[in-house]
Amino acid sequence: MCICPTEWILSHNLQFSLQKRPKRSRVRIHNLARRKQCKEKIDTDMELKNLKLYMENISIIEENEKLRKQATLLHQENLALMSEFQTRFSKHDPINNDKSRNTMH
Repeated sequence: MCICPTEWILSHNLQFSLQKRPKRSRVRIHNLARRKQCKEKIDTDMELKNLKLYMENISIIEENEKLRKQATLLHQENLALMSEFQTRFSKHDPINNDKSRNTMH
């Protein structure tokens, strides 16, 4: 029953290595599970942020469309007022009337 020192060292190393491996794998599995949960949480957070940004972009695009339509209407109104302004005051402007009479003759 007496074991020589080399056999004792080998058997001790074998036991020691067998005992440590399951602990390592449990730790690794635990860390992997924790990392997976963190990654899933990060992915979920990113999806929520992307969805919020997407919805915000849609509302900004809709607001831009409304403002573009309003700007077009204001531009048309401005052109109409400028035309009316020019026709009203060109009749009362003696300098323009003299120039237009001289160029016609």
